[in-house]
Amino acid sequence: MNNNHGILHAPPYTKRLLVLVTACLIQGGALAEEKSEAPSITVTAEPIVDGEAPDRTAVDAAVVKRSRAATSDTASLLENVPGVTTYGAGGVSSLPVIHGLADDRLRIKVDGMDLISACGNHMNPPLSYIDPTSVNNAQVFAGITPVSVGGDSIGGAILVDSPEPEFAQPGAGLLQKGEVGATFRSNGNVRGGNVKATLANESISLTYRGSTIKADDYKAGGAFKPAGPAAAGRDWLDADEVGSTYYDSTNHALDLGLRNGNHLFELTLGLQDISDQGYPNQRMDMTGNDSTQINLGYKGEFDWGSLDARAYREHTRHKMQFGDDKLFWYGSNAGAPNPDGVPCTPSPGMNGCAAGMPMDTEGDNRGLTIKTDIALSLRDMLRVGGEVQRYRLDDWWEPSGKGMWPDTFLNINDGQRDRLALFAEWEAQWDPQWLTQFGVRGERVSMDTGEVQGYNATYAAEAAAFNTADRDKTDNNLDLTALARFTPDRNRSIEFGYARKTRSPNLYERYAWSTGGMAMRMINMAGDGNGYVGNLDLEPEIAHTLSATFDWHAADGEDWGLKLTPYFTYVDDYIDAKRCSSANSNCGAANQTATDAFVYLQFVNQSARLYGLDISGHYPLAKGTRFGRFTARGALSYVRGENRDTGDNLYNMMPLNLKLAVEQQYGGWTNSLEAELVDNKSDVSSVRNELETDSYALLHLRSSYEWKQLRLDLGVENLFDKFYNHPLAGAYVGQGKTMSGTGVPWGIAVPGMGRSLYAGVNYSF
Repeated sequence: MNNNHGILHAPPYTKRLLVLVTACLIQGGALAEEKSEAPSITVTAEPIVDGEAPDRTAVDAAVVKRSRAATSDTASLLENVPGVTTYGAGGVSSLPVIHGLADDRLRIKVDGMDLISACGNHMNPPLSYIDPTSVNNAQVFAGITPVSVGGDSIGGAILVDSPEPEFAQPGAGLLQKGEVGATFRSNGNVRGGNVKATLANESISLTYRGSTIKADDYKAGGAFKPAGPAAAGRDWLDADEVGSTYYDSTNHALDLGLRNGNHLFELTLGLQDISDQGYPNQRMDMTGNDSTQINLGYKGEFDWGSLDARAYREHTRHKMQFGDDKLFWYGSNAGAPNPDGVPCTPSPGMNGCAAGMPMDTEGDNRGLTIKTDIALSLRDMLRVGGEVQRYRLDDWWEPSGKGMWPDTFLNINDGQRDRLALFAEWEAQWDPQWLTQFGVRGERVSMDTGEVQGYNATYAAEAAAFNTADRDKTDNNLDLTALARFTPDRNRSIEFGYARKTRSPNLYERYAWSTGGMAMRMINMAGDGNGYVGNLDLEPEIAHTLSATFDWHAADGEDWGLKLTPYFTYVDDYIDAKRCSSANSNCGAANQTATDAFVYLQFVNQSARLYGLDISGHYPLAKGTRFGRFTARGALSYVRGENRDTGDNLYNMMPLNLKLAVEQQYGGWTNSLEAELVDNKSDVSSVRNELETDSYALLHLRSSYEWKQLRLDLGVENLFDKFYNHPLAGAYVGQGKTMSGTGVPWGIAVPGMGRSLYAGVNYSF
């Protein structure tokens, strides 16, 4: 099922892209040669650099270090960025949300690679492929995303990077350094370790990074269900124990850097092995996720500007099955009573026996990106570039007994999703007060898939209809951005702009084909416990966003600051859901009217509107005292999402929330007391029977100490062991007979974690 064509055997449009980009680079070089003949001048204005990119929030290495001892989930490192939250998922695999838009609606890059979730439940999202201990910095574009950063997305963009190669200083001899660390968290018995080692001279750098983390099920702040066996034949779960929240993940990376003057080449080989990861809001669990990555990058500085190029390949082998807290054995041996949970011999027929439900996925993702910054003048910077991405996906389910017999279910067979993009962006610093940025991006997204089949004749009619349908789809997408920044003085600035962004459906949204109840329940990227079927007629989403950021700050940018960001987004052809309708009984009258049960849905284009406000700030309470420096920090976010066609609320909108903290810096110590306040969620999606959640308030204590090469992190999350349901954690299907539509009770939300003490230590040498 794996197609092994390489980048060198890419389709003709890949070659056309390379020709166009090369022509741009040649033209840039010609401009540089012409400039070299002009008289030399002295530059007094500051040049435009990526670090000054408009509408960007940076999460630097210091912030990452303070956060990583408390989490195994890289996406959660971004939760202190205004407007950013996370969808609940596995312990290392939550999905970031920006202003109510999540998952594939965001552009997420890890070390420059566009990674894709190869799973019908999106259990392996992009940020799950990098451990928090390997993160050096992150950038979040939560407003008007530049076309040089965005693409095939309608929300913002997230760029997460590991450390760049380190080289020895001239004449300093061989650089030898390393780091070793360990982490423990009490709730869930989380234990982990990380190691890093670097060997380098002035031109060559070799670095190894490794990490491993393992956790058991965590406990909520109180009972939320009866105590008892997780399922027939499974172990006991306490009343406050959240089933299917365990995980076991290991990551390795080997990074080779070569430097020659202003030119840097970098080759990274990555390997991930997630042997187990439970999902409390999915009916399946991850029983294996093996990923290999090859990432080759180049950065060069020239008289005329800079060039950034990258080629990568990521291969994923993903497996799902019922984990330790979910029923595995369904039915019994022929002629015997039906004692679910008792080991038996797999056999066909509804009265037979099934050994779970194996689900296998293989994804192959290859890409090439080229971007150049051409300094046209002291005022003008031109960014041009292009991207090619070639993605292949196979999703198949081996027969295991009962109704899942005798054939292999082909869910996505030779799925193809190829992207070709070209962009141009003009950034101009007109004077010290005004900066503008205009961009245009064109993308061609081509999708197709092969013929499918079900387990048996029950699925024959739907499979035949899908196989005779036109499955070859091509979308021609256009993105536009216009952004301005006005800085009247050193204490104030305002950024405002408009963006038109486009996203094509993913393979599951278009090509998941069966309305069989069990098959639909296995397709769920929302964590709501419902079942989904795709739609061949889906159109790309087109979002129109208006956003502004008002920024008041001290002249040094550090002492005090206040930011206010209102935004509004209207989406044509927003991919939402409607109750499915077909000859299948699962999509009948009862499914149309149910208000207190899991339901069956189909992806469909509708229109949507999202709007909200972010407010964040910091202010010094005291400085230069005998007890150090005290700073108050706060962030408030509100988002509202509405379906304009139906009048329904959009799914998984974070209610009004506020974070407040008082931070003390004293010598090598940094201590903080943080309060997290979240309003009740009552604006819920009726079509999905989304659960409401109550308001809550949490208190956290954090402390870190740095002394020479030693760093120590200590803290308590949820200090008072408060019980709460996180608004974006979804429906609880973490235990029981999850293959069955009615085998787990409806109406239980996934609880948040109770009190947890954590400690982390890192030693650098």
